Amino acid sequence: MASQKLFMLLTLACLLAVTNVITATRDLYIKPGHRLASRLETNEGLVPCWNALLELKSCSNEIVDFFLNGQTDIGPDCCRAITIITHHCWPAMLTSIGFTAEEGNILRGYCDATASVPVTSPPAGSPVPRA
Repeated sequence: MASQKLFMLLTLACLLAVTNVITATRDLYIKPGHRLASRLETNEGLVPCWNALLELKSCSNEIVDFFLNGQTDIGPDCCRAITIITHHCWPAMLTSIGFTAEEGNILRGYCDATASVPVTSPPAGSPVPRA
């Protein structure tokens, strides 16, 4: 009786081991053009995303002040990085560095609105105000 259970257990273990070997060695289909090396070499690849993420490191004080005070302007370089990340990279990239999805949406909305506002210059011949 015990030998039958042992035989059954060994048979089941061998079957599971063979199944794991078969499924682990199958080829994965990768769509043409979806190679990591080619994505890293193009401007639409991952490099701009990582560069933008590094840019966010230098403007993290601006972002924290923006959320704490609600009045601090986020600079154009920082907004450019936020725009790249929120429009062209993974949606979870901002959450991976500690921002909530809601904060990411707020930053995206602020930077999108700032980018759509035209920069106005004073009319020619008018004096430039001094601070």
